[in-house]
Amino acid sequence: MKPTFTPVFVLALTLSMSAARAADCDRECLRGTITQYLNAMVAHNPGTLTAGDKVRFTENTVTIELGEGLWKTASGIGTYRQDILDVRQGMAASQVIVEEAGTPVMLMLRLKVADKKITEVETQVTRPQQGRAPFSIKTINPAMNVEPERGQLNSREDAIKIAEFYPAGLKIGSFVEVNAPFAPDAYRIENGMTTAGAGCGRAGCENIKTQTIMKHPAITTRVVGVDEEMGIVLLRMNFGDTGSYGPGNALIVWEAFKVYSGQIHAVEAFMLVMPATTPSGWD
Repeated sequence: MKPTFTPVFVLALTLSMSAARAADCDRECLRGTITQYLNAMVAHNPGTLTAGDKVRFTENTVTIELGEGLWKTASGIGTYRQDILDVRQGMAASQVIVEEAGTPVMLMLRLKVADKKITEVETQVTRPQQGRAPFSIKTINPAMNVEPERGQLNSREDAIKIAEFYPAGLKIGSFVEVNAPFAPDAYRIENGMTTAGAGCGRAGCENIKTQTIMKHPAITTRVVGVDEEMGIVLLRMNFGDTGSYGPGNALIVWEAFKVYSGQIHAVEAFMLVMPATTPSGWD
């Protein structure tokens, strides 16, 4: 007599097997996969990647062939690279500066790794706007790479909930009203510029929680991954059309939140203006 399986059992078994395949690649494996990808891109040689047969690649939400887009023009790797490694999900992400004909370009990179092969590549490329100075991001802020003690780390689920206070505050235009749990010395950096915390350039921005922020009623959020060892939650957000970025446009933001001891300690974002209705292709 053949065994029978309920749909719920089959789903649970499939998810368990997928997680096991992802977990085959530990932190150093994931970090090495990012390095392999960047080196291959600068060499303009996607054939050197350990990738699955059906790897899918998007740049700024558009599906293209691996080896196209920034792969054609990247000339070097800068000194800034912030990795976010989600071993449980087999997700390797990085905020990294890439050089393009000597000009720095901001690359947000997400790789999905299964059976130690790259199966998904999602990228966002932000170039300096015409007439503006190039990005000056050169070094990692030490706060992002503080390794919390085990007792300071929040659970994966709680870390996500804490990070999601941020888009909740943006939605109504107040971090105070949602009581976002920022640490006293919390800061925010956007495209290399300090916009909240010590060293910010506007009146009232020193305190990230009480600073004045505009409403973003149409904001949408996707949880990309969680670095459970380092306490970093990565969200991709579409800020929605607020009338601030040109007709029909929105900020598309990949934001990394340093979360431990129940608080948000740092926020670092790579941003790009795009049409607000553009689907990410990965939701």
